[in-house]
Amino acid sequence: MTAELRNWSGTYRFTARQVVDAHMVDDVRRAVLGAGRVRALGTRHSFNDLADNGATLVTVTGIPPDPVLDTEARTVTVGAGITYGALATWLQARGWALGNMGSLPHISVGGATATGTHGSGSGNQILSAAIAALDYVAADGELRHAGRGDAGFDGMPVGLGAFGVVVRVTLDIEPSYLIRQDVYAAVPWERVLADLDSVMSAAYSVSLFTDWAGETIEQAWVKRRLETADDTAGAGEGTAPEEFFGARRHPGPVRLADAPADNLTIAGVAGPWSERLPHFRVDSVPSNGDEIQSEYFVDRRRGAAALAAVRHLAPLVAPLLLVSEIRAIAPDGLWLSGAYDRETLAIHFTWRNQPDRVDAAVTEVEAALAPFAARPHWGKVNHVQPSQLAALHPRLPDARALFEELDPEGKFSNDYLERTGVRAAR
Repeated sequence: MTAELRNWSGTYRFTARQVVDAHMVDDVRRAVLGAGRVRALGTRHSFNDLADNGATLVTVTGIPPDPVLDTEARTVTVGAGITYGALATWLQARGWALGNMGSLPHISVGGATATGTHGSGSGNQILSAAIAALDYVAADGELRHAGRGDAGFDGMPVGLGAFGVVVRVTLDIEPSYLIRQDVYAAVPWERVLADLDSVMSAAYSVSLFTDWAGETIEQAWVKRRLETADDTAGAGEGTAPEEFFGARRHPGPVRLADAPADNLTIAGVAGPWSERLPHFRVDSVPSNGDEIQSEYFVDRRRGAAALAAVRHLAPLVAPLLLVSEIRAIAPDGLWLSGAYDRETLAIHFTWRNQPDRVDAAVTEVEAALAPFAARPHWGKVNHVQPSQLAALHPRLPDARALFEELDPEGKFSNDYLERTGVRAAR
């Protein structure tokens, strides 16, 4: 590489010797055929070596997205390098929507889905669950298609780049809708732990932001879905109560950690799903930036106990945090999903860029969460061992067998995949 390449936050430095900036699918095919090991690169939002390989990376963000809308099938097919923000804007302009989005709209569709990234909502699955089909460049350089219902397909949406370079993705869509986002300050921990399911399912999407210290959670971001602008009926979905489990509605302006207030999506007024489901605006710099992230997925039935275990670590973790976010995720059948086969509580940590101290804190957090079978986010910093991953992901052997079948020579493998047991060591 002619210049040092780092991830989006600057906290991971890539070791690959070259990056192929693809502008068409044939560029990807040539890269796959002409190199040894190859890894796909998106918007570089991973915080570990998942997307690295010390050899060749190929980025698909420069390939035109060329969206294709199929209103009868209720799908959209796009280039894998498009960001969720760009896709959401395009869909909203045509009266269509995604069912869910992550907190950052700046992440690529291909990269976010391959790593099991998610949004929030007890009835909302991870982003990868919306994938109806994939087009990918295989190890022999050929363009192949796989769709929902095909043998082994459930191992591919959260595929970790382990079987090929995904170049186009077909996603489920639905008619456009409105979201009203409201922020509530100082949610009592006592109320959250006593009735976690009710808190997390109180709206279309609920996010709790905390530093784990004190008797209250700093903020609850509550996103209520409305089908029309004057929708005020039905289970409070179109209303904005002044109270949320003992917390009062924040009058604004809202701040989140060190991020500027004008980086955040609008609270207190209904607006298009595309401008409310993410936490950060598509036209702004996301989050803090200079940060390290970790995240763990636990069975929501044991979620309150898991949260209580982390609270005991508040003196250790609070000084190192920008913020923690707690979200709910609906179960799915994707083999390497953090929410595979269970109602899930996601516990996220956005750390300050202090690697040694964060490393020590992550070790303590993982020890506290170990009794709760906590699955780590594939693209974030963790120390979970291969033997633990095999126990945490019951379909890991099936995924590994699929990847070995599709890529027997390990062209798309790397140290990360071999270290975690996702691919065979070579």
